[in-house]
Amino acid sequence: MPDTPEPPLAAAVLRGETVTDAPLRFAARDGVGGFLAPDPHRLLPRLPLRDPGTMAALNSLTYQEIEDYLAELGPLLDPHHNPLIAEAIERSAAWSDLTAPLLRTTYAHLPELFARDAVRAVAEHTVGTAALEGWRPVAQPDGRSASVRALGARTVHIIAGNSPLIAALTVIRNALTRGDAIIKTPSNDPLTAPAIARTAAAMAPDHPLTAHLTVLHWKGGDTAFEDRLYHPAHLEKIVAWGGFASVRHVTRYLRPGLELITLDPKLSVSLIGPEGFATDEAMALTARHAAADIAALNQLGCMNSRIVHAATGTDRDGIARATAWAELLHREIQRLPEGISTPARRFDPELRAHLQALRTLPEWYRIHGGRQDEGAVIVSLTGEPVDFADRLSGRVVNVVPTDDAGTAVSHLTSATQTLGVYPDSLRLAVRDIAPLYGVQRIVALGYAAHYRPELPQDAMEPLRRMLRWVTDESADPRLIDPTECLGPLAARPPASAGHSR
Repeated sequence: MPDTPEPPLAAAVLRGETVTDAPLRFAARDGVGGFLAPDPHRLLPRLPLRDPGTMAALNSLTYQEIEDYLAELGPLLDPHHNPLIAEAIERSAAWSDLTAPLLRTTYAHLPELFARDAVRAVAEHTVGTAALEGWRPVAQPDGRSASVRALGARTVHIIAGNSPLIAALTVIRNALTRGDAIIKTPSNDPLTAPAIARTAAAMAPDHPLTAHLTVLHWKGGDTAFEDRLYHPAHLEKIVAWGGFASVRHVTRYLRPGLELITLDPKLSVSLIGPEGFATDEAMALTARHAAADIAALNQLGCMNSRIVHAATGTDRDGIARATAWAELLHREIQRLPEGISTPARRFDPELRAHLQALRTLPEWYRIHGGRQDEGAVIVSLTGEPVDFADRLSGRVVNVVPTDDAGTAVSHLTSATQTLGVYPDSLRLAVRDIAPLYGVQRIVALGYAAHYRPELPQDAMEPLRRMLRWVTDESADPRLIDPTECLGPLAARPPASAGHSR
């Protein structure tokens, strides 16, 4: 029998120090293969930042020094010149749901996230560089003075592995917020975050940002480990990417002084008005754009569309138009370049069974494709989405014909992240209504996968929440007596009173 190859080692990086000893074997997400990583229990005593005062050097960094650090790091992450990143690409094929062409495309974009203009856009539009530069005076209406400062926090980041860019984004966000980060790597991407941290340590071993970046793997839900780590004496915040199950076990550790910031998975939707089906040219255009929203990165992102509400009408002609458009859509999905989309690496067997069952109900559903796990388009003749919409994956989408695109908005829920809309006039018409039903992001059809890290995410501004906003207040006792009114506009004598205290 051939020898079983040694599983790869996912090193831990503790504030600039690479650790590879005492490795344990961890299972991959799909139970096949696996990887080695240092025993997290042995490392646990070294993980918490015992003296928060050591963050003073971190908080003394200017914004420009942070930008310089990240801009220098970016080019060093080029897969063609960084053996650690190259190994992550090669090994990820065993764990990731992304296929090899998609992995290569995604990793090729890694350095771009660290470019100066990209970093500055994130800093300026998510927090504001002025807020990141020490104490900022705030005028008070009663004449008192105050200053506000955004300080970094001791944070655990539980990151997702559906894209290696999440690891890079986490490193950038931690640097901009001057946090002390402990990054928990996911089992379907245990190598990207350590590769970035090791590259940073080689580049600037004594830099404060390097000294406050820790990366390692442990099995989520390991209570013997997490009971000791997740404590307000050690941490102030937990940033958790992931589904209900992965977030639920974190909530057991929450208490005063420990905040949870969740970036939980969502479903996304497309909304196409009647203009998108008025001519053959319009149908071709909307099919091409919708294909990109559905199938980019193999429909693994929260921003990928799973349901298309199509204003084709629901009479005989409308259903025929929706069915013809669905066939165009399936064809456009198959035509996407392999660097953008491919047939799924692992097609959900339960979803496959659902598709087979729907084929027996032609009076209610029409299905284009899906016989070879290449993706499928389900047309709901009932006017309602399928009841397994949350399982749609592998480039499978549900087209729901409607008579009125506007009323389709009422089908949206708080689980809807992105709404891709055509035409622009419809987008402008629904952008004040759709958020009331839970929509968090509205984009032009075809651009859902064009994620912009400088914009809010999941209806919040994660960087602002990752920071600790501290105030420093003073008052002149000649103008305000501390024993008088304690209200928000504490008594300042009228200008006509003609006296002072």
